Amino acid sequence: MTKQYFIPDSMYGVLKWAGLIALPAIAAFVGAVGPAWGWPNVNEIVLTLNSAGVLVGALIGASAATATKGGEDGQGE
Repeated sequence: MTKQYFIPDSMYGVLKWAGLIALPAIAAFVGAVGPAWGWPNVNEIVLTLNSAGVLVGALIGASAATATKGGEDGQGE
């Protein structure tokens, strides 16, 4: 049996990758490298990236929590 998520599987995969891997990695990079290069508003950029990661995590978590069990035809029971 497969689960039917609120968002499509392909979008779920992209959002999961972005929220768990990409956004935290980019935030860490900007936080580490930005001050060395004198980038303006580094703290605000890092806060925004981390907040976006939390938002994405909440969206995919809500999708997983509300997923319905589907039968062979993909319909909920």
